[in-house]
Amino acid sequence: MRHREVMRWTTVTDGWQWDSTLFQGAAAYYERGRLPYAPGFIDTLVAALGLDGTSRLLDVGCGPGTVALAMAPHFAEIVGVDPDPDMVAEAERQAGLRGVSNSRWVVARAEDLPAQLGVFRVVAFAQSFHWTDRHRVAATVLTMLEPGGAFVHMSDLKNPPADPSRDPLPAPGPPYAQIRELVQRHLGPVRRAGQGRLTNGTPDREDLVLAQVGFESFERHVVPAGQVVERTPDDIVAWVFSRSDSAPHLFGDTVAEFERELQALLAAASPDGRFAEHLPPTEIMIWRKPRG
Repeated sequence: MRHREVMRWTTVTDGWQWDSTLFQGAAAYYERGRLPYAPGFIDTLVAALGLDGTSRLLDVGCGPGTVALAMAPHFAEIVGVDPDPDMVAEAERQAGLRGVSNSRWVVARAEDLPAQLGVFRVVAFAQSFHWTDRHRVAATVLTMLEPGGAFVHMSDLKNPPADPSRDPLPAPGPPYAQIRELVQRHLGPVRRAGQGRLTNGTPDREDLVLAQVGFESFERHVVPAGQVVERTPDDIVAWVFSRSDSAPHLFGDTVAEFERELQALLAAASPDGRFAEHLPPTEIMIWRKPRG
């Protein structure tokens, strides 16, 4: 499963400060290591938002462009914003590989908005809103949306109900608990992140935050999934290194030793080098800017 991460922030006089080393070295592993969203998320967004290819999308915390690039055919322009330069570079590279020509990528924090980026029909946060100074960012996003425009929050569905009709897994699941133990043996029992430890980011209840700044007309969509995704040991290694609490730079000179031990752990868990897991459902929450 894709594990939700929380951002480490340092309080300063102007609110929040981005730790630029948080995902250092992770961008190269992100696309391979992270599971995709439910395949139907694109159709769900197109239908819910009435997209016709004429409007603009802003993806905040875009990472390597996962959501923005998937949605590019349904917008006149997509703009991705991320504070990590390597993530932005990877998004640009992926856009080139996929022939996406209506994209723009900007190195910036959410707190830097509006950053002279203009007006949008949709502003999306894919598992990134909780990393921000939410009241400040939500209030700014409201000013960047056209009347009736949409604030979209996407994430894996938390604690999805068991589905006995799902196809059985053809291979063992990745040994996530053992991987966490291995990371702890190398980095210590306190979860690391950037220059410090991983702490709780801003709390949940996005609905309250967005209502307070003026958003309305909430709607929720759950996009079903459950498809079997087969994974290789290298996919699981990429997942580990794509995370802020086990990014490559945290291991320093022992990163090669850690990867050897991780590969040995994976070989013991699945001697034939095959893993499998079920794709989790995707939760999409939408709020609107008032038309008046």
